[in-house]
Amino acid sequence: MSRSQGSSLKRKRPDTNAASQPLLDAERVLYDLIRSKEDMGIWTRDMKRETNLPDNVVTKSLKALQVKKLIKEVVNIQSKGRKHYMAVEFEPSKELTGGAWYVEGNLDTEYIKILKETCVKVLSKLKVATVEGISESINKTGLCATECSTQQIAEILRALVLDNEIMEVRSSGSGEFSSIPIRAVCYRCTNKGGLGGGGPKIGAMASIPCGVCPRITQCTPDGIISPKSCAYYAKWLDF
Repeated sequence: MSRSQGSSLKRKRPDTNAASQPLLDAERVLYDLIRSKEDMGIWTRDMKRETNLPDNVVTKSLKALQVKKLIKEVVNIQSKGRKHYMAVEFEPSKELTGGAWYVEGNLDTEYIKILKETCVKVLSKLKVATVEGISESINKTGLCATECSTQQIAEILRALVLDNEIMEVRSSGSGEFSSIPIRAVCYRCTNKGGLGGGGPKIGAMASIPCGVCPRITQCTPDGIISPKSCAYYAKWLDF
């Protein structure tokens, strides 16, 4: 599986392509506007509002700019039905693409499943570990086809906590936690025997879905991701 890392980073190239090609006045106005939006791009309706150009002129100019390879259409996961454009020298931001878990606007469930299984396998072997330890182990052993960032592994671990596959705990600094600083957040599988008197304390936020949700920053009352549509939140309320 081939995946690009750091999809939210801007990758600017010299603007030689635009400089070498003649543009009509309307094309130049639209190109300058689109390019000014950098990695966020812009929706066609906003282009029309900001430039006051007629619909047919905007449509024709966009096609011309695409043919000249100056702009590209990108998927906005928040509004897939809208046509969104940005200059070719930029890569879409996480706000548009959904981050590492999306490919061409679709949630990569297969990749997420593989990472979940890999994290559980590594954690079962390590018994207890921090997110950094799990991330390092996965990348060293090459269990995944591509290198994963610590942030990606942290999001997968939070999802596994919600699925009750693993638990978030805090190190006691002794016994199996001797190599982990006291009170450092770490993880262990839930299928292990009961915790003894000197065992770790479960993190206070581990039982609250919102506390470990990797999409908490995108959650709004009336948004695509919201408490109303969250299965984990509904399950927690029923409990």
